[in-house]
Amino acid sequence: MAGKPVRPVNAIDQTRRMLSLVTYLRERPGARIEDVARAFGITEDELVSDLDVLPMCGTSFRGGDLLDIDTDGERIWWHNPAALGADAAEPLRLAADEATALLVAARAVATLPGLRESDRQALLRATAKVETAAGETAGASSRLSVTFESEGGVFADVDRAIAERRRLWIRYYSPARDEVTEREIDPIRLVSVGHTYVEAWCRRSEARRTFRLDRVAEIKILDEPSAPPEVELRDLSEGLVQPAAEDPEVVVEVGPGGRWVAEYYPHDSADELPDGGLRITLRTPDPASLKRLALRLGRDGRIVEPQELAESARRAAREALAAYDEAGAAG
Repeated sequence: MAGKPVRPVNAIDQTRRMLSLVTYLRERPGARIEDVARAFGITEDELVSDLDVLPMCGTSFRGGDLLDIDTDGERIWWHNPAALGADAAEPLRLAADEATALLVAARAVATLPGLRESDRQALLRATAKVETAAGETAGASSRLSVTFESEGGVFADVDRAIAERRRLWIRYYSPARDEVTEREIDPIRLVSVGHTYVEAWCRRSEARRTFRLDRVAEIKILDEPSAPPEVELRDLSEGLVQPAAEDPEVVVEVGPGGRWVAEYYPHDSADELPDGGLRITLRTPDPASLKRLALRLGRDGRIVEPQELAESARRAAREALAAYDEAGAAG
């Protein structure tokens, strides 16, 4: 097979495709991979990726209830299609905590701005059926709510742009530089690693960038098509930035006004200080790059270790202050 291409991935579209794939395969035992991929308008690699997920789905996590689907590289075989049939051993039942989680999530998604009205109505109908089946559990779930961190429909707009393959214009706040910038991006995928991010190709920097949704001050879906260059998708299961264990260790102390550093930079530890600040230990392959961080922090923080870097940052601060004073005198 050819190497795996990179195209924008939309979770909603992929879920719809996989649900259709179950019905399609049940009616076509031994279907050829190339034929199925062509029928669904995807590559063979994308189809195989879907097939890797399907065996983890079923009416329960008992072995006999999971979909037993595999491939020999040319054809697709489903060995237990009766697992989802009317004659399945037991009807599907949700535990109380599962029903609560499902209802809370469904109600939250139904409130997303930008959600297609047909999808919203279908979701509300499905939620009503689950509420009826859940009985008293539905009452407990009604006392819980979820608020998406992305204000103003940012999540919905990004999801729509990915689905329709359109470019986005955003105004984005960067705490490291304490500035808001305007840029056009070609969204690639939404990811959730602690917070929700959009991984995209940034037309301003001509590079792949990751933007946290709750830092998007304004967003517009443009008419231009999204056309990110082919890039290899990174494994983000361990975080957005993954310093190596052998990278040099740097210790930074920040006051209350610099606590954002612990949120923005991956770190090994962040210990509370008596004044409300933090002592942050982090690793970076290029410690000198943190001098800019020290200048940005000003009185809100300082580099403590290594000593050479701490002194270099202080020297850079003195030189910057002197240049500022000279400019003021000249004016």
